Parts: sequence; C-alpha cells; structure tokens
Amino acid sequence: MYKILRKEMLTPTICLMDVEAPRIAAAALPGQFLIVRAREQGERIPLTICDYDRDGGTVTIVTQIVGASSRMICALETGEALVDVVGPLGRPSDFVEMPDEALKGRRYLFVAGGLGTAPVYPQAKYLHERGARVDIVVGAKTADLLILRREMASVCDHLYLCTDDGSEGHPGLVTEKVKLLLAEGREYDQAVAIGPMIMMKFVTLTLKGSGIPLVVSLNTLMVDGTGMCGCCRITVDGKVRFACVEGPEFDAYAVDFDEALRRQTIYRPQEIEADHKCKIGRN
Repeated sequence: MYKILRKEMLTPTICLMDVEAPRIAAAALPGQFLIVRAREQGERIPLTICDYDRDGGTVTIVTQIVGASSRMICALETGEALVDVVGPLGRPSDFVEMPDEALKGRRYLFVAGGLGTAPVYPQAKYLHERGARVDIVVGAKTADLLILRREMASVCDHLYLCTDDGSEGHPGLVTEKVKLLLAEGREYDQAVAIGPMIMMKFVTLTLKGSGIPLVVSLNTLMVDGTGMCGCCRITVDGKVRFACVEGPEFDAYAVDFDEALRRQTIYRPQEIEADHKCKIGRN
C-alpha cells in the first residue's frame, strides 16, 4: 500500500497527491511515469511523475478526472492509500544523459498544455538546477485551469501563460505565443511539447522548419505501460514504436500524429460506460 501524504485539488477535476514511495523516489528521473491502481479490482493507470523527493521518499502525481479509474484515484484522501504504484517506467528524458557542464547555458523551450504542465515541471526543474536557460509556455482554456503556476515560475527564466478565452496572459493558443517568441528573435537549442495530442501536433507544425529540435511525450496513448497490450503503438519515422517502453518521448517531426489521434479514440465507448457505472456506484 502507498500512503497519500498530501492531497490538493488544483482545479475541481485535477488532483495533486504526494505519495509515500521511497524506492521509486530514489530511482525516478524526468520523463518517466508510474502505473497506479486505486484498489484491488481497479484499472492500472499510467501517470507521469510530476515531482520526486529522494530525501522525503515521496513521488508527486497529478490526476485529471476523465473516467472511472481516475475518479477513484481522486476520491482518495490524505491518510488513505493507493493499492499499487509501480515504477519508474519508461525512458528518461534524453538530457539526463548529458553532463551538467553541457547543460549549463543551454536554451530550452517547453510548451505545456493543460495537464501536460505536470510532466513539464520535473524536466524544467532538473534543467534549471543545472544552469540551463528555460522558457515555458503554458496554455489552458481558462485562467482557473492553469495549474502549478507558482512552481513553474520557480524553475524557469520566463513563464508565459496563455488562455483560449483571454482570461489571463496571452489571449489565444500556445502556438501563437511560440510564433511571437520566435519573431522576437528568441533562439533555442531544444524544444519540448507535452499536452493534448492535437496541441502537440500543431506545435510541431509551428516549429517545423525553424531548425529547433522538438521532442513530444506520447504518454496519453499508454494503457498497461509494459508494451503487452499494444495500445500505445505509434508510427515514428515510418517504424512501429511502443510509447511505454521505447518512449514516452520521441522526435516530434517523425511522429505520425494523425494515427496517434485516431488511436486515442479506440476505447472511448468503454470509458464512457465505465465512468457512468462509477458515478452511480456500480462496480
């Protein structure tokens, strides 16, 4: 059992938890994910690691209520426990292989959409601590859906907020803000985009031809997290890859986003049915 030491509702549907998991915290690196189960008969849910505290022995997860299993996780309270937390899984971000002296002064642009802010945080934190220059663009539909603003501001040189409705920051999409930054003459050695698949697709189209390498995280495709179910199959550079064991991060310019968008809808009818049963208290 993995005890929940802290719970905070970041929005009415997005929950942050610090979970007691010393062995996972000791091994976790930016870019990796966990498999979480709320109860014995519960579904195995892949969640990216939002943060880790090696000294305190905790990992931080952020969950958005989108179906039955995520609803079960978010229903747990401080002092209760998750039945299973497995990890860290997946390949860490490529930059963890680079020596600290190579990261110092290197320029990174992160583009986060919605819940994608959570996995961006540990990456930006890792780089910022090693002297990299980090700019972050965060987008959400409305101001009240912008999460982790204080935390993100503490691990970057510039934080740019965007809202679709113009309620805070740049009034419009993250891609518009990225274009403005490039038009101002901003130069970057590497860009990373994490968020909804459609957002990552259009960030890729925006940066294509800029000469800036771009990595995207395909964590939203994962189901079992071990490569056995095959649900996270994706074509990258003309080859079939598995996001959970070969990723979740890939070269954005090589990803077949149209295929990825189709794959995300495969189990939507079953998700709707399961969530309905969860809401009315049926197993």
